[in-house]
Amino acid sequence: MDFILSAFLAERRFSLELVGIFVAAALLLASIGIYGVMAYTFSRRTNEIGVRMAMGAKGTDIFKMALTEGMVTIAFGVFAGLLGSLALTRFPQSMLFSVQATDPVTFGAIATLLLRCWRACCPRIARRAWIR
Repeated sequence: MDFILSAFLAERRFSLELVGIFVAAALLLASIGIYGVMAYTFSRRTNEIGVRMAMGAKGTDIFKMALTEGMVTIAFGVFAGLLGSLALTRFPQSMLFSVQATDPVTFGAIATLLLRCWRACCPRIARRAWIR
């Protein structure tokens, strides 16, 4: 019976494994994108940061500014992504067993992962903007 059940679910299992690979690739690309956008934004603002420091801004002020702007950007992105994924959850519903498409644990885990990505990359970029 186990063999029959395994053969019956093989196609769905393959589809879900493929979707899992695409999700992992999407998360990796999102993490790289977060770092790239933040690095590009602050590399373009080097002159502005220099003027702010010449006018008396402390390095900690520049660091806080970079962290705040990065947090606003990532919060907006996570919020928009959660809204988009809530709108599109009806499509994979037929492939899921014993899990809802709007699983709050999954949504929370993805949002936490992206916020941790921000936590890992934004201070480095802010520090680099401060040191230049």
